[in-house]
Amino acid sequence: MARDDRKQVAPALTAPADISLVGTVDEAMACKLRDGLADAEDTDTPIVIDMTTLGGDPEMARRMIVEVDAARERLKRRRIVFLGKTVVYSAGVTFIAAFPREDRYLNSDATLLIHCRQLSQTMQLEGPIRTSIPMLRAMIHQLETGVELEEANFKRLIEGSNVEMEDLLEKALYNWYVPADEACELGLVAEVLKL
Repeated sequence: MARDDRKQVAPALTAPADISLVGTVDEAMACKLRDGLADAEDTDTPIVIDMTTLGGDPEMARRMIVEVDAARERLKRRRIVFLGKTVVYSAGVTFIAAFPREDRYLNSDATLLIHCRQLSQTMQLEGPIRTSIPMLRAMIHQLETGVELEEANFKRLIEGSNVEMEDLLEKALYNWYVPADEACELGLVAEVLKL
């Protein structure tokens, strides 16, 4: 990031956030983000969105990405930046992918949790074998779609960083906890704020 860009963003990062997202990534959080971005005017100052979350619904996180992308198109003069505070886990990391690397910041106490999409489901196959095949195919299609969505989001997350997709997929299988300083060293975020 250019020095002038950092000077523009620094005061906004230390002031109260324009939109503060705390808690579970769910429909309520997505609506709060949507409404906050809808109220934003096209000025020269950055919009700071801070987040603290233990995770939640990855599909709501994807919806929130759509809202940020749309706001970026509408608010041509404003940078929209992310500030992670304390914990940004799971679906929160999905949301981080809405921001280019140079617009991602973490407080020094922040930790990211990156993991693969989760599934907990029991299937009971009963009756004629022929009737079980469509159920199994539907489950396989659901799993394949989930993997495609996961990889697309991971690709956006690591763009411009030092993290290779193969390494990310390996670490994400076993819950990869990434402290702020390590996230910065890896290039997943632009800077760690020592507040």
